Amino acid sequence: MTHPTQSLPFADPPRASVRRLQLLFLPVPILFLAAAFVPVQAIAVGFVLTGLMLAVLAGLLLWNRRTTLQQNALMEQAASHIISNDTSPAFVADEDGNVIYANATANERFDIANIDTIATRFSSLIANPDQILFRLQTHADTHASAREDIVTRAGQYRLSVAQLNTRAFLWRFDDLGIADRTKGRSTAATALPMLTVGSSGAVLYVNDAFRAILGHRPRTLKEAFGHDHIVSGQTYLIEGPSGTSEFFAVEISSPSGRREIYALPASGQAAPTRSLGGEWDAIEDLPVPLLQIAPDGAVLASNREARALLGIKTTDGKHVGDMLDGLGRPMADWLRDALAGQPGQASQFLRGRGDFHDVFVQVTLNTAGTGDDKHLVAVLNDVTELKTLEAQFVQSQKMHAIGQLAGGVAHDFNNLLTAISGHCDLLLLRHDQGDQDYGDLVQIHQNANRAASLVGQLLAFSRKQNLQPEIIDLRDAMSDLTHLLNRLVGEKVKLSVHHHPDLSMIKADRRQLEQVMMNLVVNARDAMPEGGEIRITTENKVLSGPMERDRATVPAGEYVLVTVNDHGCGIPPEIMGQLFEPFVSTKRQGEGTGLGLSTAYGIVKQSGGYIFAESKVGMGTEFLLLFPKCDLPEVVKRPMEASLPKPVIENADGVVLLVEDEAPVRAFASRALRLRGYTVLEADCAETALTMLDDPDLMVDIFVTDVIMPGMDGPTWVREALAKRPDTKVIFVSGYAEDAFSDGNPQIPNSVFLPKPFSLNDLTTTVQQQLH
Repeated sequence: MTHPTQSLPFADPPRASVRRLQLLFLPVPILFLAAAFVPVQAIAVGFVLTGLMLAVLAGLLLWNRRTTLQQNALMEQAASHIISNDTSPAFVADEDGNVIYANATANERFDIANIDTIATRFSSLIANPDQILFRLQTHADTHASAREDIVTRAGQYRLSVAQLNTRAFLWRFDDLGIADRTKGRSTAATALPMLTVGSSGAVLYVNDAFRAILGHRPRTLKEAFGHDHIVSGQTYLIEGPSGTSEFFAVEISSPSGRREIYALPASGQAAPTRSLGGEWDAIEDLPVPLLQIAPDGAVLASNREARALLGIKTTDGKHVGDMLDGLGRPMADWLRDALAGQPGQASQFLRGRGDFHDVFVQVTLNTAGTGDDKHLVAVLNDVTELKTLEAQFVQSQKMHAIGQLAGGVAHDFNNLLTAISGHCDLLLLRHDQGDQDYGDLVQIHQNANRAASLVGQLLAFSRKQNLQPEIIDLRDAMSDLTHLLNRLVGEKVKLSVHHHPDLSMIKADRRQLEQVMMNLVVNARDAMPEGGEIRITTENKVLSGPMERDRATVPAGEYVLVTVNDHGCGIPPEIMGQLFEPFVSTKRQGEGTGLGLSTAYGIVKQSGGYIFAESKVGMGTEFLLLFPKCDLPEVVKRPMEASLPKPVIENADGVVLLVEDEAPVRAFASRALRLRGYTVLEADCAETALTMLDDPDLMVDIFVTDVIMPGMDGPTWVREALAKRPDTKVIFVSGYAEDAFSDGNPQIPNSVFLPKPFSLNDLTTTVQQQLH
């Protein structure tokens, strides 16, 4: 049978769909004929216009369909010409798997059955090709292309498919080199003993070299190696007709679950040579990195995979210490102990220092040869990803510990600030503006509030905060932040801020937005160690249409654009694609956490905005932030400094149970409430409060309790107390954020939260609002 190689069977497009479109012309003459016999002129004109419109529509659809079919045919014809001289088998097939075109290599490699489909072509090589082909074609329908590695008894191959158009696919079959039958180097003929094991552990295939060692075909791994589980790089004794020989196993796994296990001679082989002679010629193409190492550490030989993994061109004249480090002790001692067979010396995690890149490798040493020819064979395993994940985990644990520490410090600090600012409020009540001590007390009060804002940043760092969006003017927000940013950048770096005179409002969390700007400015400062200028600009931006950039689509609309520009060292192109991913940092080890930009990205996205980056190495970096314009009126926010205490009117009425484990805070709060006129009952822990409430004659109108206390916490004892006193109002106070003590239980009724540090006015006003 002659098979097509250059003749293309689809020069003319299919006509079935074209004929269906031609049927749209049939009503046109009927409408014209009806118009001639209708007496009403308006109806006749309507028939004529309808017929004309239908004719035009049918013509346009027919022209579009013919054009599409012709384009599809040209694309399939071009693809067939491209693959006609390909050295790998390639096919063009329709959506049902029928082969439209096969190149000469495909016809030579695969026999053609009576039904020429992709499945029948591969049935001689793959046991059940339909499932694999369906999976690949379905993926290509969605993602335009797909590929999968296939391991068979004859070798390892790669099958790939690309969608040409809606009706045709381009299939390609690549031999990965494990079994190249056209050159007579199949696994059956290789000099290295090899067997294939399925996912269930059964031996699927044994080559001739392995059969010669055993004298029979093994059914299980235990029959071959004496063990059910094989560890790559370990030495095993194999029994055969001629006696017992020592081999070390090298395993190659595939995504399908099959494993190919090679048995490399561990003793009795010829002396190694630097030219990779003898057995090393056979394993040069083995996809497992291998090194031959002399007792003095000189590298005698290596295969292609080892050189590629370590990033070196050649191992001639190299010492193992030139390529591997990080052992923590002399390399010669490790090699000597491994040659002596001492336990625990065989496998180590080291860092590979190559000419092109650095990697982390697990090195497993095995002794080979006898007498003067005794040496080591090292099996390398790439563990760069594992070590990277380990470093990320350690960094994450460190950040978690620092976060817990920051939260604890902030909590204790808030208790101190509550006592300081509270007693300052009490002193201010006894001094008027004419008193010489009044100015000093005001200074103490203001600095305590400044300290409280710093503690708030510690709390924001210690745990993820819920956004509290508000309508803000970036000009005001940046004005408040500029003095802090100037301190951050230092004396060598100049910070300039430029605003559009008619800048629109945006809706965002002011504190979180300040964190974003701080992260970007600090990164810009670190990129200019010799000094320079950081330029922040804001302007209005109108997008008339959607803007696609960096795999994101920004809808059309009005935005506020914020740019942060520096003239620093820039960001390498290989990092730009993952710049906003966690733990990705352009700084050296130990100088950055890799969380700053990912945090900024999350905050901006949570605010409904977009963040992009542009950078050139050696020229600088520019970050662009787009926030949707907000047309709502600006919310007037309370200033950061708390207002001075107002004169207390002693006319309040009610009984307050105050539960606070910190004595200074409890002393201030009780005095403040008594000055307001309340009756205050004090307790230093939850257990004491519950004991007091056991008295049925005790009347209590409101609970004021700390959240975190030794023993029973605030929400727990309050829920127990409310079971007998359901109408009692509750005020929770805490130095932690409000959501820090959320335990998933329903919210306690009639309760509010008052964060520390609180002022005298804050406390008395909150109590009054709860009671009235």
